[in-house]
Amino acid sequence: MLNLSVLLEDAARETPDREAVVFGDIRLPYSFIDSVANQVANLLRDRGVRPGDKVALSCPNLPYFPMVYFGALKAGAVVVPLNVLLKPREVAYHLRDSDAKVLFCFEGTPELPLGEMGYAGFEQAEGCEHFVLLPVNPAATESPIEGAELFWAALGGRPNTFETVQTEPNDTAVIIYTSGTTGQPKGAELTHHNLLLNAMVDDTLFYRTLHDTMLATLPLFHIFGQTCVMNVGFYRHATLVMQARFDAEQAVELMVKEKVSVFAGVPTMYWGLLTHATSDEDIATIRENLRVAVSGGSAMPMEVLKGIKRKFDVDVLEGYGLSETSPVASFNRPDRPTKPGSIGLPVWGVEMKLIDEEWKEIEGEGPGEIAIRGHNIMKGYHGRPDATADAIRDGWFRTGDVARRDEDGYYFIIDRSKDMIIRGGYNVYPRELEEVLMTHPDVSLAAVVGVGHPSLGEEIKAYVIRTPDATVTEDDLVAWGREQFASYKYPRIVEFRDELPMTATGKILKRELR
Repeated sequence: MLNLSVLLEDAARETPDREAVVFGDIRLPYSFIDSVANQVANLLRDRGVRPGDKVALSCPNLPYFPMVYFGALKAGAVVVPLNVLLKPREVAYHLRDSDAKVLFCFEGTPELPLGEMGYAGFEQAEGCEHFVLLPVNPAATESPIEGAELFWAALGGRPNTFETVQTEPNDTAVIIYTSGTTGQPKGAELTHHNLLLNAMVDDTLFYRTLHDTMLATLPLFHIFGQTCVMNVGFYRHATLVMQARFDAEQAVELMVKEKVSVFAGVPTMYWGLLTHATSDEDIATIRENLRVAVSGGSAMPMEVLKGIKRKFDVDVLEGYGLSETSPVASFNRPDRPTKPGSIGLPVWGVEMKLIDEEWKEIEGEGPGEIAIRGHNIMKGYHGRPDATADAIRDGWFRTGDVARRDEDGYYFIIDRSKDMIIRGGYNVYPRELEEVLMTHPDVSLAAVVGVGHPSLGEEIKAYVIRTPDATVTEDDLVAWGREQFASYKYPRIVEFRDELPMTATGKILKRELR
């Protein structure tokens, strides 16, 4: 028997008074988070939720998230975290596709009225029976949305103890929806065993001390933040300093104020820290306290990697994984040499190999598509046996990511196979171009995509954010690129932007740029 809620329950037993969550002036101990989670479990049971039923959660990084997440798990339910940027039509799709019976939704702000959009999606969905609003003001007595039940009012009078449902290790604990870059989003079913073991493996990789303070800025509705920050943090009885949405200036302030020792983020977050940590005093404080820096989600540009080392005197350890792999599959391990730009070696209990389009293994350096097998592989895509069969064969999951492998077994991502540009019959990998473009002194951030061309099939275009006071022009950058790259792969088109479109997790949205 195994239930992922043991992460919270163990922390509440061992360190009940330790701060589990910090958000602004709110500082909540493990005992309080566990107590409210028990009330959530009682509420769900009283509302007719049974083991295996789905409970959707739409909430940014707020104390509500672990309360509902672990409360649903205690009740034996399956948690379905929703991206907070979804529109009503998309919310309805996720609720229908996952067969959710309950939706917990944060009220939101005037700029991002999550509650209104969530309720509109709830009304469009069929089969979702209950809507519980997580209010901005915990003391609110009336719901701003007619028909919505207020969270604290719903919990009122319910016991703060609960006998956790004893689920099986292979029971589904969480359904994580993929981004849907190649069609409708699919729900990856992750088991209690998947998620618990991934948290335990990640903990050994990060070499945490007995009491770390972690900045929880990666969205917890995303598997990276969920496993590598919340679940690992609770497993280690750490303190999570929550940031509702990443803002580089505020992140620097929080890292200084709370003496953050562990930071996990995507490359654009590290780029933000570099550009906003300018005070000598702030930099000195971060250098003194930050001892673990972890990156994933996409490849870290080498210039950003070097900049973090220079400014904060910490090595950024790069790892790799996907929603379907719980997520961590490989990592630069602390007991082995770190190779900048590499996603490291497979983690304990996980195998990786390179394959071609026919699933045949590629020996040597490659390149080839990464395939993964191990305890971290999802159960399957919810309600999609054909898609599951396409993605998993003999226990191996094909990732869609192209990599090469060196003589020591370290893997280096070249690009997403779907991002690869084919120009006049030649394969061009955008990441290679982005790395070099960012060495130009006037380039702060770059994203390269393929755009349609009548005779070549695709032409190469670079979207660029310039450094402050930069003078480089589009023609200058094209001419510079011609000197740096082979004739078939330098960017012929350059467009300057003040910002680039990004997902809620900070990945650059290349499909929008296309």
